[in-house]
Amino acid sequence: MKRREFSRLTVGVPLALAGRSAMIKKESVAPVLKPRKPSPGSRWGLIAPGSPVPRKRIELAKKNVSSLGFEPVLGKHVDKELGFLAGKDEERLEDIHAMFEDDTIEAIWCLRGGYGCTRLLPLLDYDLIRQNPKPLFGYSDITALHHALWTETGLISFHGPIPAAEFGLYNQEHLTKTWTENTWSIGLHDAHRKLGTSRREFRSGVIHKGIAEGQLIGGNLTLLAAMVGTPQSPSYTNKIVFIEDVGEKPYRIDRMITQLSQGSDFKEAAGYVLGIFNDCHPEKEDKSLSLKETLGRQFQAIGKPCVYGLPIGHIEEQVTLPQGVQAGLRADDLVLEILESPFA
Repeated sequence: MKRREFSRLTVGVPLALAGRSAMIKKESVAPVLKPRKPSPGSRWGLIAPGSPVPRKRIELAKKNVSSLGFEPVLGKHVDKELGFLAGKDEERLEDIHAMFEDDTIEAIWCLRGGYGCTRLLPLLDYDLIRQNPKPLFGYSDITALHHALWTETGLISFHGPIPAAEFGLYNQEHLTKTWTENTWSIGLHDAHRKLGTSRREFRSGVIHKGIAEGQLIGGNLTLLAAMVGTPQSPSYTNKIVFIEDVGEKPYRIDRMITQLSQGSDFKEAAGYVLGIFNDCHPEKEDKSLSLKETLGRQFQAIGKPCVYGLPIGHIEEQVTLPQGVQAGLRADDLVLEILESPFA
């Protein structure tokens, strides 16, 4: 189209919309919906909504669930495989719906992440989920499900470790804390001292000082960026946002944060808590900013309270975070506080 013709077509368009697409900034359409607390010995449903899960890891997941005092219940299709997917979309969808619908299942735990969850978002029965609220646990690509449940139903869900992996005492302590304590705090320095690692990506620090309070949301950076423009992309305004990623070069991290900043209200958050960006350093021969420089430049420019080093992400030991609860961030002290129980 010629520039002159385009100019005629845009006459009368509000200046705020000229030259850019309208952003979808959808907040949860329902009040916050808290699930019931799982009872001792209850049945936990295990599903594979994304990538395939090897049989030995499914068996490990059952063992981990049992070690927590719960009864593992496998989804009908968890051992399916269709290339990079754990079965057909309708099969993975059936397992999600079956677990929410089954009154004997008190919690749902995603065996792993991996690509495939975003394909299911337009197909989910949100009325069914809203009528049968249950805690759903997982991380990585499960970020897509967390935000779909949040934006469509207001349901609080849990960003945390997967069961189909080695499950240490640190994971167990912080997972069970979500239903044994009403409020708690996470000190980043204390966490890393307990984890005992000296790797540079685990070094916590303050990027921008300050205090913030708001609902806690977030997840994997790649997924959050991929969801921009979709109905299930969350509103970040006045929230405390946590993000993490793995295996991404600094320029790609910069690109995804830029996409979030330009395509959503990401910059309107109250504060930011950055997890562990595992294996995200440039190669020695790369002409690149470092991971620290990349994150520092982005979040110093935003100018909101921001810290790095929350033990979440693609790491063996991590804390579990309830999405949607009220939280507080004391950046100067490197402390994240959970200010209310995530359960009804």
